[in-house]
Amino acid sequence: MIKGILFDMDGILFDSEVFYHDGNYEVLKRLGYEGPKDALLEGIGGTMDMIMTLHERLLNHRYTKEEILAESDKYFLEEHPIPYKEYMFKDIPETLMELKKRGYLLACCSSSPKTTIQEGLTEMGILEYFDYLVSSEDLPHPKPSPDVYLEAAKVLGLKAEECVVYEDSDMGIESGKRAGMLVIAREDKRFHQTQEKADVKIQHAKEMLAYLDKENVCRK
Repeated sequence: MIKGILFDMDGILFDSEVFYHDGNYEVLKRLGYEGPKDALLEGIGGTMDMIMTLHERLLNHRYTKEEILAESDKYFLEEHPIPYKEYMFKDIPETLMELKKRGYLLACCSSSPKTTIQEGLTEMGILEYFDYLVSSEDLPHPKPSPDVYLEAAKVLGLKAEECVVYEDSDMGIESGKRAGMLVIAREDKRFHQTQEKADVKIQHAKEMLAYLDKENVCRK
């Protein structure tokens, strides 16, 4: 019986991947990067430290991770803060409301810092639907380690087999599978993510509702 739905944030609750991909490319160009934009795709689904490590390498270590992060913060926090609500997938509030009505426990399990998770969910007006928020940055091992999903299940008092993970990136899908959970992927072919390890692929969050009904009937 499925009792909990564990959501990633970026690319799942709001369509942020294009915004951040374009922005990160602009930041690197400011610092002298002349390589292909697609090289940045390796960072999708990673923590901030993982992304800064990638950017440090792409810049041939001409700048430290701290210097790159400072330039990134200037770009995203001061010059181009993301309008979360504008980028939120339209069916997310309705889907979350229905999941809560049906009695599911919900968690947001992201590689973003905890403050960013809280800020984003608050601005989108959906914070109230989540029973728990957890950041990979607060755990020993980031995605694709299963830590973030195992931690959420533990806090919610659920077994792995009682949880569904909703993800988009290959790194996040791998994390959910390593946790021993059923993984539903929001299908997205824009960023060279194969999503091949997902158990199910859907186009929109609301499609999850019919799948959960069927899955719970089969598990009874």
